[in-house]
Amino acid sequence: MKITFYQPVHPILKKYIEGYYFIERDDKDESVRYLTFPDNYFIISACQNVALIQDRGWVEIYRSLEENLIVDFVFRCSVPTEIFYQQSVDELTLYFKPLGIYHFFDADDCEALEENIHLSGFKEISNAIFNEPNRKKQIEMLEEYWLSKFKQKDLPLAYAILNDFETELSIEEIAAKNNITRQYVNKISKRYLAKPASEFRKIQRFRKVLISNKKVRSLTELSYENLFYDQSHFIKDFKELTKINPRKFFENVDIEQNNIWLFI
Repeated sequence: MKITFYQPVHPILKKYIEGYYFIERDDKDESVRYLTFPDNYFIISACQNVALIQDRGWVEIYRSLEENLIVDFVFRCSVPTEIFYQQSVDELTLYFKPLGIYHFFDADDCEALEENIHLSGFKEISNAIFNEPNRKKQIEMLEEYWLSKFKQKDLPLAYAILNDFETELSIEEIAAKNNITRQYVNKISKRYLAKPASEFRKIQRFRKVLISNKKVRSLTELSYENLFYDQSHFIKDFKELTKINPRKFFENVDIEQNNIWLFI
């Protein structure tokens, strides 16, 4: 099963979409099993001619006897999830940056996005893309579709809080800076980012650790460079989000890849 990851070509899409990947059916038709880890992206996938079995922390994908196209929307990935492909399939998956997806749909919270996505024509354009054999043309079709949906949206408070989450400020300090209560910070975080402020920041720190480990090897350095209180705090959070000790994780995962997956 061939997986190819791309970053958007158009500058507007680059601002709001982290990237997308295509999975293609192949002649080997081997099964694939891997772990994927928590992130703060909003993820939309389209799979052609498949059936799904899903539970918390587990997704199984296999070919359907009937022709179909399944669109899946994930906006709260907070636990390690095992993905099992029984056979190779055709799939298209997009990763939207935090708050990015709101610039493409008329939705005012994460709960309303799912209905918007299913009514947006994404299913139809995905079918057309799967039926187009040329990859360059597929990308053009995909990006033209999202550009047709783009509408600049004004979310000043949500973006202010999102930017503050990247700093050393506590939740209380973020609330004071924005003249709101701690409870309201959490309300905004749940509404637009799909999770409480503390959970969002924990996952964001974890993702920054993955990036910074390309340059830094000491767990102590990784802890302090990524705003953890100490190394034990870092290891505790890391194991909670991956179920794996950080040293063992970095031995088995290629962090140079666009997607952080552990094949098992």
